Amino acid sequence: MSAAPAADRRPVMPWPDGSATGVGSLPGSDVAAALAMVLDTVPDFPYLPELPDRGPGADMTGRTLALLTDLPAQWGPTGWAFTDRPGRDVRRAAGFWHEDLDRAEEILQGWQGPLKIQLCGPWTLAATVELRSGRRALADPGAVRDLRQALAQAAGRHAAEVLARVPGATLVVQVDEPALPAVRRGSIPSPSGLTTVAVVDEPDVEQALGEVLRALPDGVVAAVHCCAAAPPVASLVRSGFSALSLDATVLRPSDDDAIAEVVEAGVGLLLGLVPTTTAAPPLSTPDMAAAARALWHRTGLVTDTLARIAVTPACGLAGRS
Repeated sequence: MSAAPAADRRPVMPWPDGSATGVGSLPGSDVAAALAMVLDTVPDFPYLPELPDRGPGADMTGRTLALLTDLPAQWGPTGWAFTDRPGRDVRRAAGFWHEDLDRAEEILQGWQGPLKIQLCGPWTLAATVELRSGRRALADPGAVRDLRQALAQAAGRHAAEVLARVPGATLVVQVDEPALPAVRRGSIPSPSGLTTVAVVDEPDVEQALGEVLRALPDGVVAAVHCCAAAPPVASLVRSGFSALSLDATVLRPSDDDAIAEVVEAGVGLLLGLVPTTTAAPPLSTPDMAAAARALWHRTGLVTDTLARIAVTPACGLAGRS
């Protein structure tokens, strides 16, 4: 069975050939300045930046928890945990969202074109949030079910609000799932670190992701970001994603066949070609292009399709100056 539906059943990617965009996070705490920098740096494919320097609630997990109105959470000594009522930090996260959307509506007035937002996916969220009992939410199938249902409702509401504020945008919703390969391997540690959470079966992974995607408004392009090694490419596409955001620096020849198949089927590719670790030497544009050409050469893909890639950093940029 093919890993992806036929190309004519996939939406045409809204970004122009030769585009670049960001993964999500940036340094700093001024969202207006960050968004202005985004528009200056990647004007063909901007995104709503995340600013973790603002503190708890500005991180990927906290921002998404703030949208889950039926699952209150709070920041505690060991991280995020579900609780009986929203904690101060999740209320702060909701305030960050209001500020970010207000600034986006103001700065992007009249915008026509692609616009990307980011949300934490159900499996990475379940792997990083604890229950009241102290266990990972991932370890409780009932908690995972409640979480994915709440996230689906929140994703649909949030995407609709962004579209209402920036009506000319073609919205790309990026679901962040950096923990998904570890979830599939069963290598997510328990809070104590003494055990790991059991493997999650592939059909369950796809069902949860698909439920979130089906809640998005019509016309929204669903992308998934997985910057870990061994991304489950075929499974992600079967879940319904139309675009994949992958870190090119961790891809291996064993990933080649799956990537070639989905690209040929019309799936969009956001490829992390720009190194983001402080130890990595800076690369020239030809160096980065060579990495993409090498992938195309190994997979046998037609070179003309290289221009359809949207170039991104390998991961988020919150730790950079």
